[in-house]
Amino acid sequence: MLYSYLLTRSEFKIDAAPETTSKDKKYAYAVYLDLIFLTLQLSGLKFRRSDGSMSPSVDTDRLITKNRVGKALFDNDTIKAIILRGGATVETFDPTLQNLSDALVRSAAYRDYKKIKSPDLADDVRFWLTVINTVIAKDEHFIALLRENEAFTIAGFNAGVREFSETLTSYQDSRLTYVNAGRELKASLDKAYELYYSLFVLMMELTREQALRLDNAKSKFLATHDDLNPNTRFVDNRFIARLEANEELKDYLTQNPVSWADDPSLIRSLLDRILESQIYQDYMNAGDDSYTADCEFWRNIMRSVILPSDDLAEALESKSIYWNDDLPIMGTFVVKTIRHFATSPDSEVKFLPQYKDSEDEEFGPDLFRYAVENRETYRSYIDRFINASQWDPERLAFMDIVVMIAAIAELINYPAIPVPVTMNEYIEIANSYSTSRSGQFINGILFSVVRYLNEEGIITKN
Repeated sequence: MLYSYLLTRSEFKIDAAPETTSKDKKYAYAVYLDLIFLTLQLSGLKFRRSDGSMSPSVDTDRLITKNRVGKALFDNDTIKAIILRGGATVETFDPTLQNLSDALVRSAAYRDYKKIKSPDLADDVRFWLTVINTVIAKDEHFIALLRENEAFTIAGFNAGVREFSETLTSYQDSRLTYVNAGRELKASLDKAYELYYSLFVLMMELTREQALRLDNAKSKFLATHDDLNPNTRFVDNRFIARLEANEELKDYLTQNPVSWADDPSLIRSLLDRILESQIYQDYMNAGDDSYTADCEFWRNIMRSVILPSDDLAEALESKSIYWNDDLPIMGTFVVKTIRHFATSPDSEVKFLPQYKDSEDEEFGPDLFRYAVENRETYRSYIDRFINASQWDPERLAFMDIVVMIAAIAELINYPAIPVPVTMNEYIEIANSYSTSRSGQFINGILFSVVRYLNEEGIITKN
């Protein structure tokens, strides 16, 4: 989910130069760029301008430097490209730059912004939208300097202000993407839990299919002795009977109907594999006819036949985009639950809860938020330890970057989780989802990042 969001998100949509001969449109775009780079300077950020000089230092209010809009614009790849090719032409406004900075602090927009205890990026955007339209675009000295350009037109000026306002407003689109990503994360966790229950339902439906086969065999025209007197140990399995009677399972299925009825070919295929397995043969012929043996049979079938099945993997892919990734961990939970059934023959067995507690429930969404909101800082830790002679930071596998950002988010924000636990977890994730060299590469970078974070006092764990 984090990979998908970071791959597609765009905090601000920066317009390209217009392909037109219209004087007003060309001038509007010039004003648009001027306002972008003025915002950077008024935010206390420095960059190299078209004349080769560095943008001047501005005595900027601390609250404004903490505002994230300037940093978000500065980190935008399009803005970086414009700066690199010398497109930042704002030297004209040097005489009034400090005056504009002072005017921001005196504005009503600043007073309102200052009252917000913990402003988020949406609050930061609203501040700059108001400032651009009520302070900068109304400033007489700023307008006078613009008028020195022979291309100046009122229509072009107003269009440029409007265009930059639309770029700021475009953040709302990315905010919606962020909100949707959060919803998708919750949905994926809910679907994972649904898979947990679905695997129990699958066992019950496999048992019903075999019972149906045995009944059909009795009705054959030339039924054999075995057809008429089948070994019913499989269909009479006491663990499956307990599942059928379990009230917690019934309640879940009432609220979340789960069925494999739409995939009869999967049921037939899995049942055939079970009946052909040595586990089945040993179970049907074993002298140990106990409840514990019934549970152990399904534990072994789940681990050796059902979970590794390619047919199951294909069916899961068609049912949910999340389930193939969720199957290993949910399969482990199912096997663990069967063991709980085996050790509790005379008492009601509780299924595993979706979350251990509220802290566990909040872990995924919080980790996602930490990674998204601090991605640039965490990326700077990564870049610090990339050997540029061996690796081009811009050509690294994006999945590697995402994995390391998530790992750093966990390292910094969850002091109770030991470093080796985090390292091992994310190296395993990288080995599963990225390239064959990713695990070793990420291990080396994260090791250096951990050492740096400890030296800087950002974390205090090894």
